[in-house]
Amino acid sequence: MILTVTPNPSLDRTYEVPSLDRGEVIRATGERMDPGGKGVNVSRAVAAAGRRTVAVLPLGGAPGALVADLLDAQGIEVAPVPVAGATRSNIALAEADGVLTKINAPGPELTSAEEELLLETVREQSGDADWIACCGSLPRGLAPSWYAEIVARAHRAGVRIALDTSGPALLAALRERPDVVKPNAEELAEAVGRPLATVGDAVKAAEELRELGARAVLASLGADGQLLVSEDGAWFAGARVDVVRSNVGAGDSSLAGFLIAGGSGPGALASAVAHGAAAVQLPGSVMPSPADLDPSAVTVTSEIPVDRVLTEPVS
Repeated sequence: MILTVTPNPSLDRTYEVPSLDRGEVIRATGERMDPGGKGVNVSRAVAAAGRRTVAVLPLGGAPGALVADLLDAQGIEVAPVPVAGATRSNIALAEADGVLTKINAPGPELTSAEEELLLETVREQSGDADWIACCGSLPRGLAPSWYAEIVARAHRAGVRIALDTSGPALLAALRERPDVVKPNAEELAEAVGRPLATVGDAVKAAEELRELGARAVLASLGADGQLLVSEDGAWFAGARVDVVRSNVGAGDSSLAGFLIAGGSGPGALASAVAHGAAAVQLPGSVMPSPADLDPSAVTVTSEIPVDRVLTEPVS
């Protein structure tokens, strides 16, 4: 079972539009409404793969009730933490050429009592967990050290933990040695405080995160592929993608694929890339099912192309 923790979930509305023209009336060609938040998306991807998952998340107001209903309809067990503030609602505009524009609301501010209830709910639900995946930004009211506390508690309980966050929350959690962290290229550059121009730059940055405490780093490099750097070695993987429809939740699908496949080694990396590649070819934040995966399109190598210039260098 994979337990996910999403401290700042959302109700996500995604509209597919031909193009985004400021000041004009834009008619959508498609629309979706999904439960959102990075951890929620991991649970959705795990459930789509036919595996058991439990989603821990604070929920409040009508949007929170709708998020719970949508998750239940997808066969996901929800462990809700009631909060006074309303769950945030986000909007994503997906253009025909693959460009995505997101408008994310700030979300409610959690009280100290709600924070403690969230921690206690994670503890109660983690007994059967093979992995805990903590994902996304922290809501107002939670200090940057909050994820570090979750990692420490998980390890005391003997549970492996994956962390997908950024900024001060990521850096603070590294001292507790999360089993895997999953930054994208921008988050990786921010963590080490310098730009990334090549795959080799990303490898060096991932190694620095390991020196700071991460036991393994699964780094998403967008269209260029993904890196896995751990004590067992380093691997680079990519996949053929025919058409990009939306990258909403693609990184979360990758993390789900990685954990489903055991959470270590080149096989898990291949699963991560297959799930991410399938996700970007689906509309909105639809999570891929096994039928959507194409393992034959994935390549994994330990001969990392360190001199390859990133398609989208991070300054």
